Amino acid sequence: MSRRSRNSRAWRYVWSGIRRDADARALIQASETEYSDSDSEVEFPAAVPPVPSAVPVTGESYCSCDSQIEASCNPRLRGFTHIHDCHCGEDDQDFDWVWDDDSRSAATLLSCENRKVSFHSEYSCGTAAIRGSRELTDGQHFWEIKMTSPVYGTDMMVGIGTSDVNLDKYRHTFCSLLGKDEESWGLSYTGLLHHKGDKISFSSRFGQGSILGVHLDTWHGTLTFFKNRKCIGVAATELQNKQVFPMACSTAAKSSMKLIRSVSAPTSLQYLCCARLRKLLPSGTDALGVLPLPPGLRQLLHSKLGWVLTLDHTQNHTQSHGHTHTPPGPSSSSDSEGCTSDPEACQRKRCRWT
Repeated sequence: MSRRSRNSRAWRYVWSGIRRDADARALIQASETEYSDSDSEVEFPAAVPPVPSAVPVTGESYCSCDSQIEASCNPRLRGFTHIHDCHCGEDDQDFDWVWDDDSRSAATLLSCENRKVSFHSEYSCGTAAIRGSRELTDGQHFWEIKMTSPVYGTDMMVGIGTSDVNLDKYRHTFCSLLGKDEESWGLSYTGLLHHKGDKISFSSRFGQGSILGVHLDTWHGTLTFFKNRKCIGVAATELQNKQVFPMACSTAAKSSMKLIRSVSAPTSLQYLCCARLRKLLPSGTDALGVLPLPPGLRQLLHSKLGWVLTLDHTQNHTQSHGHTHTPPGPSSSSDSEGCTSDPEACQRKRCRWT
């Protein structure tokens, strides 16, 4: 019995040393100015976000309320400080779709009427993923996902993918699942955009409390990302006739995400007019409040297309664009004109992949 006790103490001592060494290497790598990926021949300069590590991303929350104070992290990864759930930005009551209980990895758990997904409830040994309950067919689709846990590890991603994506393929491998092949597109918390196994610098990082918005325009065939309700950019084009689902994945233990909005609308003249009005108005303007509309029309637009009139298409300039690795496809240029779903303008802005 005493021998077992001594062996147990010895193993705890060894594992604590391994954790300290791993955390020290992660901190050193995050502070380095250059990042190279063994899976790619391209060496990324300092503009690319830091390598994934055990240190959670902080300072990227949508709000600054008391209940959304960033969780303090134990440097030895023995746990994170528990905080109360934040409900800022969660105004919607009706949802066009939720997470699909029949299309998820075994290492996931659903709650909040299938809107909140928790990954790796005890420990993580690979990558878990989940798919939305509805295929995104013709029309306009917009959804928002809030990061409700510390964001860290190899990857935590949001994006889209076809039904051919195998959700359990990498259950014993830590990887960026979304965008690993041509069947999916994914935005990593590190700011890298993934598709066909390639990745490019796309935005600043996101962390606990961040709200990630995704707009799929099947009419123009574009995929646009938003962070904290500010446009990041157009990630992909020529997605017409693609049969895709909303998706999310994570490698981090005890991580979670919550769907706080999922809406859709047909690509009608009414939608196109609202989208154009939103782009003509200054950033942060309450479109329904400033426009001289009859009360009945104002209420109709609020209930059916209110999400369109609240999208802020002003380009988020907090990201680093100076050095990007662009795969074969349309070349990228200045983002100063903001986000758009217009196909011709997409070729002049942040079109990444076709």
